[in-house]
Amino acid sequence: MTPDQIRSRLEKAYPGGAIQVVDLTGTHDHYQVMVTSSAFQGLSRVQQHKHVMDVFAAELKTGEVHALSIQTKLPETN
Repeated sequence: MTPDQIRSRLEKAYPGGAIQVVDLTGTHDHYQVMVTSSAFQGLSRVQQHKHVMDVFAAELKTGEVHALSIQTKLPETN
């Protein structure tokens, strides 16, 4: 998957969220993603990361996405 495909998938899964995608190796199979979304409200860090991993379940299973480093957080409220 390309970085744009990763970003698009995350934007669909987390509308209104802040998404950052970094291709760690240039080989389109090792990514770092940072997702800020209110969808994580009430979820533990492990649950948040599983939520993101589920978005790419098929690609992780086939190895199309070999490694996915995930950072999640809730939006800051003032």
